[in-house]
Amino acid sequence: MASSQTQEPCAPDHENLEMMKERIQRGQWIRAAILGANDGLLSTTSLMLGVGAAKEDRRSMVLSGLAGAVAGACSMAVGEFVSVSTQRDIQKATTSTNCECVMKLDITRVKETKLHETEPKLPTIFSPGRSPMMKVVIEDAKTFPSSSELRDDLQEVLPNPFKAAAASALAFLCGSFVPLLPAILFARYIVRIVVIAMVTSLALVLFGGFGAHLGGSPVRVSAVRVLVGGWIAMGVTYGLLKPFDSEGRND
Repeated sequence: MASSQTQEPCAPDHENLEMMKERIQRGQWIRAAILGANDGLLSTTSLMLGVGAAKEDRRSMVLSGLAGAVAGACSMAVGEFVSVSTQRDIQKATTSTNCECVMKLDITRVKETKLHETEPKLPTIFSPGRSPMMKVVIEDAKTFPSSSELRDDLQEVLPNPFKAAAASALAFLCGSFVPLLPAILFARYIVRIVVIAMVTSLALVLFGGFGAHLGGSPVRVSAVRVLVGGWIAMGVTYGLLKPFDSEGRND
């Protein structure tokens, strides 16, 4: 009766472990994608606004945005690959060390002592295999995953550096495309700058809110934080390069 009651929670534990593995693996992709898209959006926009502050030529802004998108995607992929590879090596070393340090106690092989092997007038405590509680513990231990199974589960949860690098690079390119599109479509300088700033601000709010929703943090606070940070980055870049405006200096 007690054995059946203790075995029931084991099945949900395995299901929860599988769900946790899927969430961790999916979270790695989402994290790399959101960081890459947000980084590509903000860095490319700031670069284009900085070039536009010094030179009003549309071709220069578009070329600077394309160069920043390609270079940033490659840099993002390399950085993500190195970071995730280092994290993977550390987790693998920690997992192997913990598995070696844990003593394996195989209580499932405890044999029941026969009645004629037990000394007379001795309590049943000297025959652990006959104890009802010991039988329950043995049955529960049979359903618990072994150390090798736990090690395999941990290996599956470890992040993949190639997937993280590819996801971050593609997301960076997608984020960089947001300011490039209005720069290509609008020829007038003032309209081009204003539209780029507005589109980028809207994208920053969406990325910040989406990342906060996935992470379980307040959406409004995160969106405002990302938006204000983006405004600061764009304003600083534009303001520092505005004195190098060749047309303004010639006038």
